[in-house]
Amino acid sequence: MNHTLTLRPAFTPFTIILMVILFMVAWPLGLLMLAYLLWGDRLSFTSSTSTSSGARRSYRSAGCFGWNGSARHESGNAAFDEYRAAELKRLDEERRRLDEERREFETFVQNLRRAKDQEEFDRFMAARRSGPGPTINL
Repeated sequence: MNHTLTLRPAFTPFTIILMVILFMVAWPLGLLMLAYLLWGDRLSFTSSTSTSSGARRSYRSAGCFGWNGSARHESGNAAFDEYRAAELKRLDEERRRLDEERREFETFVQNLRRAKDQEEFDRFMAARRSGPGPTINL
């Protein structure tokens, strides 16, 4: 069994002790160590030729370089890509349907407010015509 101490981006007893010591010595160094432990596996200290292109492609398609709604990365699996395309199309249709329902509801609420305002105005005008002045009940 090999018990060598290595500095790899993982929470091992060695790296935790080193991080605590670095925090005690200088807190920025402790933060750097913590960042290395959390995100160090995403760093490449070897040449890019030693990393397989499949690993790089899966890393990129996993969204590690950021994802925006317009980005459509191929995963390399045709069945999954077809499924994802169908689901994205379904979600776009659902979003369009919900946007249309929202517009219809906003129109309904606007008409409802207009009808309420018209009713209040008609009541005011009727009260004004029938008496010397409007009465306000609070």
